Parts: sequence; C-alpha cells; structure tokens
Amino acid sequence: MGEYHVAIKMLPENMRPREKLLCSGETSLNDAELLAILIKEGTSGMSALEVAQQMLAAHEGNLRFLRDVSIEELTCHPGIGPAKAATIKAAVEIGRRISMHVKQKLIIKSPDDVKHLLMEDMRFLDREHFRVLYLDRKGGIIIDEDVSKGSLHSAIVHPREVFKTAIKRSAASIILVHNHPSGDPNPSTEDIEITRRLMEAGNLIGIEVLDHIIIGEHKYCSLKSLGLM
Repeated sequence: MGEYHVAIKMLPENMRPREKLLCSGETSLNDAELLAILIKEGTSGMSALEVAQQMLAAHEGNLRFLRDVSIEELTCHPGIGPAKAATIKAAVEIGRRISMHVKQKLIIKSPDDVKHLLMEDMRFLDREHFRVLYLDRKGGIIIDEDVSKGSLHSAIVHPREVFKTAIKRSAASIILVHNHPSGDPNPSTEDIEITRRLMEAGNLIGIEVLDHIIIGEHKYCSLKSLGLM
C-alpha cells in the first residue's frame, strides 16, 4: 500500500497555510506552514506542507539551518529545485537585513545586553562561530558580523578580519562574541590568547575591544567580568 497523502487543496481552508495567514495573520502559522508558503507547490506524492515538514525534521525542527545552508544543499531535499531554493534564501536574507536594522537601534551597556541579543541565535550552533559587534561612540550597534566559522572545537580569527569592518564602518569600539558548542562557556587558554592579540591590534589603531563574551548552553561568561582583559 502506498503512503497516504492529502494535498493542501483538500484540507479545510483554515488549515491551508496561505489561507490561514490571510485570515489570522502570519504569527498564527507554525514553522512548517511558513516554509510551505515559500515552497508553494509540492512534488509527486508530497504536498508543499509535507515537503516543509520533511525538511525541518531533517534538521531537528529548527529553522536556523536555512541561514547557513547553501543552495546546493537545499536542492538535495525532495521537491526543492533551484528556483524554490533561491526563494527560500532570499526570504532568509530579507529577515537577516531587517534584523540587522533593528539591532542598529540597540545600545549595548553590559554583557547581559549581549546575552539577550545573541544567546538564542548562537547557543544551538554545532561549531564555533566568532562574531563581532561593531559599536558607535554611544555604544549603539552599527552592525554585527560573523568573521570566522571554525571546527567543532575552535574558530581561527585574524585581526585583519576583525578590524577591516571596524575601520570601514568607523566603529569606536567592538565586542567579541563566540559560542562553545560543548555548552560550557568557560574560556580556554586559546580564547584568552585571541582576546589579548585583538586587544593589542585594537590599541594600535585606536579601536577599543570592550569585552569578549562566550556563549554556552543557557549561560555565558564575560572575559571582562572575569578580569581576563
């Protein structure tokens, strides 16, 4: 017996993603329903909603995979060709740019502000991402960028990668942030050494390194607060 399949058009209107959005708003949709709207049409034997559900199931139900996955990787999923993959990546980029503009309005005054901004975004990552917050003279975020993505255990960071954007965007100071996939945010010897090198580089060009925040699982540490910088 073949797999039982119900096309979206056979569902009641209040269960169809597009109609549900039009009736109740986008916040009423779950992750699979939102993704199904971008996919638009399914493939043989699978509705767009089922394609979306299968994609999410392959990535532990977490939409964050769409941020880092390539077009080629997306097209490995059944029912996703280059056109649909491009639509999905475009939607993710729109979201990223909107988020960036919102973050520009934020003022960073403490390590807790960094935690509230980035904890949920970084604590699930399966390898180390080294991110930098570039701040103006009032502590407002100009932009934040990933400058390095490492292996499971480390991210290699060069001062030129960190300060290139700082100089280009006329940042007054920066805050370093990276995650520990292990969930333990305690700094390693390598973390402390990288911080020291970047502080020295910042002193030479007049851009202060305010702190280095390490994100773990539901917790973080600040090298500044620990007296390590």
